[in-house]
Amino acid sequence: MPVIDNKKITHILINRLDAMGDVVLQLPTCIYLKQLYPDVIISFLGRSYTKPVIDACRAVDHFINYDDLKALSVNEIAAVFKEKAIDAIVHEFPQREIAEAAKKAGVKIRIGVTSRNYHFFTCNKLVRLSRRRSDLHEAQQDIYLCKPLGVTHVPTLGTLSNLFKGNFKPTVALPAQIKDQLKDDKFNLIIHAKSNGNGKEWDLDNFTALIKLLPANKFRVFITGSQKEHELFKTWIPQLPASVIDVSGKLTLEELIAFIYHADGLLASGTGPLHVAAASGIHTLGLFPITIGIHATRWAPLGVRAEHIESDSDDLSSITVDMVFERISSWLK
Repeated sequence: MPVIDNKKITHILINRLDAMGDVVLQLPTCIYLKQLYPDVIISFLGRSYTKPVIDACRAVDHFINYDDLKALSVNEIAAVFKEKAIDAIVHEFPQREIAEAAKKAGVKIRIGVTSRNYHFFTCNKLVRLSRRRSDLHEAQQDIYLCKPLGVTHVPTLGTLSNLFKGNFKPTVALPAQIKDQLKDDKFNLIIHAKSNGNGKEWDLDNFTALIKLLPANKFRVFITGSQKEHELFKTWIPQLPASVIDVSGKLTLEELIAFIYHADGLLASGTGPLHVAAASGIHTLGLFPITIGIHATRWAPLGVRAEHIESDSDDLSSITVDMVFERISSWLK
């Protein structure tokens, strides 16, 4: 067991309560810590809808559902932490009640950022980190925050990308009617055109033009999206070639992860499925604005076949159809 400040650590809790993409990029931290400390239990505190992503990571031993805790008092949450014998917590996504509960539970190592005033009285290990102003990628920032756990250096993006190999795999099988559509005769390309309003999006007209450029004898194109996005697509899908397969609104998150994992490539803006694709090791192309805070420097997809294009403005209008077509066409070589 690692000895940190003369305290034996046996169970680390990663606190990350935000969206799917953020959670995927948190997973290299779990994998890295598991490599450093193979005998340590690593638990992940997240929300219900990100559980399938967390379950796909073999380095995470236990998922703790924040949605089951949020109605509890600080004392009740503290009792849960005590019962699970958590002796280190990393507040990657700060939440005051969780920080207070960890202190009340007597968690030995409580790591937080100096930018949250309440961390000065709830945490005993403070790290100065401004995520928005840092030049580090989000996944590197996540690991940087673990320095009090004995992490001596932040790995390169190449190293982090390689961590996913063998450590990220879907937990459910694809429904037969979906799996049967993924055939080996063509490149199975997923286009995830929307971002659930969480990021800058490429215009649907651009996706239409791209799909029409892709040779139908070489690419099989699938459209994915939420049920809400499926409704938005009802006027768009008829504009696409008849060969395009619309699976938007038809998959659970567990099934979407499995579908992405078994496809050949995915195109999207900076959204959760983009990061799932990169972690799965398939060809991945992300489209990003240059805007500080949501740019590729911080949010580029991490994976052995992941790449991105960054615009020269605060939207994606400068990213042309030809630019994207060239990148995707190269995946056939």
